[in-house]
Amino acid sequence: MTARDEHTAWLKGRTRRHFFADCGVGLGQIALASLWSNSAAADDELASNQPTSLAGPTQPRPGHFPPTAKRVIYLFMAGAPSQLELFDNKPKLRELEGKPLPPEVIRGQRYAFIQPDAAVLGPQFPFGKHGQCGAELSDQLPHLAKVVDDISIVRSMRTDLFNHAPAQLFINTGSGIPGRPSMGSWLSYGIGSEADDLPSFVVLKSSGNLSGGASMWSSGFLPSVHQGVPFRSQGDPILHVSNPRGVDDRAQRESLDAIGKLNRLRLDAIADPEIATRIEAYEMAYRMQSRAPELMDLTREDQRTLEQYGADAKGGGGFANNCLLARRLVERGVRFVQVYHAGWDHHSNVEGGVRGQCKQTDQACAALIQDLKDRDMLKDTLVVWGGEFGRTPMVEASQALGRSKGRDHHPQAFTIWMAGGGIRPGITLGATDELGFHVVERPVHVHDLQATILHCLGIDHTRLSFKFQGLRYRLTGVEEHHPIKELL
Repeated sequence: MTARDEHTAWLKGRTRRHFFADCGVGLGQIALASLWSNSAAADDELASNQPTSLAGPTQPRPGHFPPTAKRVIYLFMAGAPSQLELFDNKPKLRELEGKPLPPEVIRGQRYAFIQPDAAVLGPQFPFGKHGQCGAELSDQLPHLAKVVDDISIVRSMRTDLFNHAPAQLFINTGSGIPGRPSMGSWLSYGIGSEADDLPSFVVLKSSGNLSGGASMWSSGFLPSVHQGVPFRSQGDPILHVSNPRGVDDRAQRESLDAIGKLNRLRLDAIADPEIATRIEAYEMAYRMQSRAPELMDLTREDQRTLEQYGADAKGGGGFANNCLLARRLVERGVRFVQVYHAGWDHHSNVEGGVRGQCKQTDQACAALIQDLKDRDMLKDTLVVWGGEFGRTPMVEASQALGRSKGRDHHPQAFTIWMAGGGIRPGITLGATDELGFHVVERPVHVHDLQATILHCLGIDHTRLSFKFQGLRYRLTGVEEHHPIKELL
């Protein structure tokens, strides 16, 4: 049967509810959503790939061009690490400490908690140059310094939003408003996954709550099969993945087969893509019953590896364990692993806060890079590290709020680093002015970073789109943005 014949048969089963949904009130016209261009030929070509098919909505599919990365591990430092204490050394701030910045620098700026004329706060830690590339790092990153030749640092990041929740949503979903698909969901939708018995998109969390909440790994208006799946660090990795008492494997299989037949009958009748999602979810849960416990069992790792990460085989959900789990997940074909680590929001005592967070994260980040490299996986695994924005050169101090020697939100400039997956190593890209306030060399927007990640996976970000409620959406928005070509 041709794609046109399938579409004609599909139309016969449509109801008024589906008609209004297609007009923009419901899920949108899934069958017309396309990874490629808007041409009719391209839409016909992908018709059988849409989630109304039982071939598997997360089966691996080719991108627009050969990829340099097969998978992504995104180490998201929620709360916004201070680039001035970690990556962007500014001696001039030490000279000006206690004085306000020049009015021409801060004119027209808005902040969450401080006035623009707040006094300058100098860097709280010494910096040094490391590796053959000579990258300058804070002394709070001694482990990262050992692998600095394998990473590339971007000091000229900028974003459009200056409060945590919308800024976290923006970097994860391309929009500061909840309801858009997350980056992992876009990848799952676009090129699928190589994992048959694990989700294509897995979420790991440590160290507190996230301002952006679950919307940061939502599938938005994409079929829900592409949503990120949070894994727990203790007990069942996913709630209810184990059979209840009295239900053995045979009974479970027979129940799923019966439910599957009923769901397929309904899918054939009304072609609701969420029914295909439900079928896939049941089957995935069944496969994961044996796979997930083995995955989470860190006692299978040798002692050297555990010590390398600083991980605890007994569990506990710390960042080190999550980095090791991320490596185990991508080994098993998971496309996108999002490792969230909260606690970087240092409105007071930025020195103590950064010191504490680096003790929790620096060793594991470096171990992940080295471990992937030792296993010959870094070459096709893209690792990204960073938060939602930067921190101000000015001090935040409030007697009423009990704050002193902190830093406020700063969207104009922050730092991320990337490694592996086709990224040129040992590069430091971009620069800020001598006060660390404005980007003065090679500005990189959040959408440029997203375009770069998609590019490494073989996707042209301008062609990965989804039609919803009459509009065609992209992760990177409608304005012109580009992959960071200097890193590729």
